[in-house]
Amino acid sequence: MKSLLSLLLAPLLALGLWLSLATPPAQALVHAHNDENGTPVVRSLESLRDLDYQSWQVVAYREGPPGGPLKLRIVGYPGKVRLDHPTSLQVRSGHFRWELADVTLANPQLAGDGRAAAAEFDLAPLLADLRQDRPLRLVLPGVFVELPVPPFVVAEWRSLPSAAG
Repeated sequence: MKSLLSLLLAPLLALGLWLSLATPPAQALVHAHNDENGTPVVRSLESLRDLDYQSWQVVAYREGPPGGPLKLRIVGYPGKVRLDHPTSLQVRSGHFRWELADVTLANPQLAGDGRAAAAEFDLAPLLADLRQDRPLRLVLPGVFVELPVPPFVVAEWRSLPSAAG
């Protein structure tokens, strides 16, 4: 009986070891491209759901070389939401709190978009304070009460300041 059990467990252990070695570690999904003017852009694009189960496209990006401005764009579905500007984005993580400035109207494309379904925020103050990939909670007053951001997305955002373009 004992040898039969050993015969059954050995292949299962070998399979488990093989699967753990064959699976690559999770990597940040930061994409680099040039915008329409040829300026290098690196970005992290995710679709996240708020606590009301509404989907939001969340794009963190940097324009230009490393050290360039860092922005966070939140996009809702046109016709379902209308974002007023300026409205600061509140960010929470445990006892930490940040308020990110609304810079939407500084972007000519967003300022002229009559659908008003997107908002853009200065991401630099948040990234300057973060020392680890902790989960975040975003609050946009009048729009959504809480949009959870998982640690792997925060890791992508934290990689943007120095990411190659």
